[in-house]
Amino acid sequence: MGARRFLGDAYADTSAAQTRELYDAWAEVYDTELVTENAYAQPRRCAAALAAVESNRDASILDIGCGTGLSGLALRDAGFCVLTGCDLSPGMMLRAMATGVYSRMFETDLNTPPMPVADESFGAATAVGVFSFGHVKADAMDDILRVLRPGSPLIIGLNEKYYAEGSLTRKLDTLAAAGRLSVLSREKGEHIPGTGIEGWVLTLRRN
Repeated sequence: MGARRFLGDAYADTSAAQTRELYDAWAEVYDTELVTENAYAQPRRCAAALAAVESNRDASILDIGCGTGLSGLALRDAGFCVLTGCDLSPGMMLRAMATGVYSRMFETDLNTPPMPVADESFGAATAVGVFSFGHVKADAMDDILRVLRPGSPLIIGLNEKYYAEGSLTRKLDTLAAAGRLSVLSREKGEHIPGTGIEGWVLTLRRN
């Protein structure tokens, strides 16, 4: 009997406590299931998107929903070196901390703001695989913008099914209409190739 696989359970509509429990249990095999078995592409795509719009490799970056640190490793490989990670799951954060790429980490539930950081603390942020079914809701965008400095880029990577669901894109359109952010680009491409699921990388800027 093989090891349990978690990806099929990841998008259930569960409570924060249930989601935390799932990801704590998943942490040990997360990288194997997503990267080794399914060629998870979004961390690399999102790091490249940030590198394209942020020339300061010493910018203070918040890796939102850092998981086991796959996004942080991709950001480091793109040249960024001042990284803070946050996540709902302590088990995931232990794995992320072991990568050595984060200078600071904190636990947070993005669906119950505020995050435990001051306004305008960061010069950029990424949210890779964070907005999705059973995960973070679109209204978390308000608190994400709060912790970014004016002019800061924000990169969001999400799967095509949640993009098509529309709640996040509607929220972004509302924030753009209010002058709170600018949408610089939306690019569809690889998400988790091993599953056949594509995804979007959204490049935004906090106004």
